Amino acid sequence: MDAAAVRNRLVMATAMWREATDEPLPRMPPGDPLVQLQAFEIQVVELLFAEATPESARSIADKTWDLVHDRPDSDPVKVRVVQGHEDLARRVADAGGEQGSQPDG
Repeated sequence: MDAAAVRNRLVMATAMWREATDEPLPRMPPGDPLVQLQAFEIQVVELLFAEATPESARSIADKTWDLVHDRPDSDPVKVRVVQGHEDLARRVADAGGEQGSQPDG
């Protein structure tokens, strides 16, 4: 993956983190930058899913899908997002809402 793509992913994940919480950005242990980025993206996705309510599920699903829509299905962050969308859809259904919170993909 080229440096510009990594940088763009980092900018997007950082913006999502800052929008979701007042907590400082997490420290990453030394290592491969792509592995660090994936770990950070998963933290962002986990944070968003944990804070989702039936009312915010659609918005959270859209934001997380924007992060991974163009990645291969085997991408670890995309796998987690798809799983999270299924969980959000169940939460919405359990709350008596529509199951429209999972984008196609």
